[in-house]
Amino acid sequence: MLGKQLFAQQNREIPIVKIHTDSAAKKPKQDTLVLSHKGEPQTDLYEVIGRLIDKNAKPAYDSVTSKPVVSVVPAIGYTLVSRLAIVLSGNVAFRTGPDSRVSTVVASTSYTQNKQFSIPVQTSIWSKDNHYNFLGDFRFYKYPQSTFGLGSSSKMANEDPMDYKFLRLYETAYRRLSGNFYAGIGYMFDRHYNITDKGNLNGTISDYLLYGKASRSVASGFTVSTLYDSRDNGLNASSGAFVSLQYRDAAKRLGSSTRWQSLMIDARKYFKLPANSENVLALWNFDWVILNGSPGYLDLPSISWDSNSATGRGYIQGRFRGAQMFYGEAEYRFRITGNGLIGGVLFVNAETFSAAQGTRLQAIQPGFGPGLRIKINKVSKTNISLDYGFGTQGSRGLFIDVGEAF
Repeated sequence: MLGKQLFAQQNREIPIVKIHTDSAAKKPKQDTLVLSHKGEPQTDLYEVIGRLIDKNAKPAYDSVTSKPVVSVVPAIGYTLVSRLAIVLSGNVAFRTGPDSRVSTVVASTSYTQNKQFSIPVQTSIWSKDNHYNFLGDFRFYKYPQSTFGLGSSSKMANEDPMDYKFLRLYETAYRRLSGNFYAGIGYMFDRHYNITDKGNLNGTISDYLLYGKASRSVASGFTVSTLYDSRDNGLNASSGAFVSLQYRDAAKRLGSSTRWQSLMIDARKYFKLPANSENVLALWNFDWVILNGSPGYLDLPSISWDSNSATGRGYIQGRFRGAQMFYGEAEYRFRITGNGLIGGVLFVNAETFSAAQGTRLQAIQPGFGPGLRIKINKVSKTNISLDYGFGTQGSRGLFIDVGEAF
């Protein structure tokens, strides 16, 4: 899926402009110069291109106000599941009040070498006093994608090519409780339809057939969520923490094909390492568990189907699927050039799945690799990310991204 690789997701809004507030005037004030911790002027790809066109060009950053700032950008992406992709991305940034956080609407449309078509739209709207945050996630996919069976001991040889259409409608309203703590309620609707598959290419019986083939599945129900967020930058954090817990109840009375409940835990922590540097050690734990019931096969927890489509670098999206998913990742992010234009990362991750509810967790599957970062916006710290991931059973591939994995 294009997901994380090709468009911004919840808590990763683009653009993000760093705003300082003048305590006397209580008015947002734009950054005019970005420096490293050593006082070195920083640069980004747009500045470099600008200087090549005009040696006298000076960088300009616009503060985000109540007047919407609109951006449209064409792009090329690549993932294991999509191969080459052509993308047209757009976003709108604005403030609902002079002291409110930046609200965003992010949308894109893409077509891939594997004949996948998608239109995702993500929204994050803050109230004037920052007491409320409304998060939306709306998607339509025409999406050929293989499945490889259930559990983390499944084999690459058990590839079952699938095709389907997918509609998602999510909306969550968060209310600040105190400081960085929020609680929210929401509604989630997922509809997979026109589902077809070819069966396992090696002639064995597919887990999809054994689980229960269906031409469509619907998951509709309410959610209850809690959130703690102390990150210094939601797009590319260098300090702070993020913890989210979300309980989902898919109810038949609301149109679900079956009733089921799930719990999703997303916890991240960021450290500067060494403490006086701008290098960062980022840690991530993501757990996704079906508590009760039997979701449709495509609604089960799966690699790279988290909200940011970021889990499991080194593996194709959907490579592992099951009733319980436990995932951990560590990434070390470091400067290569003092001006911040070029950076690098080293990452390692591991996941384990059970095949069906009530069964044991299976093999732990590791992934690892290096990555390169090219700064495209020094104020928001937005990077172009190029990662090469390695997994087991010969799995490997290039991942091109805008922004960090987590």
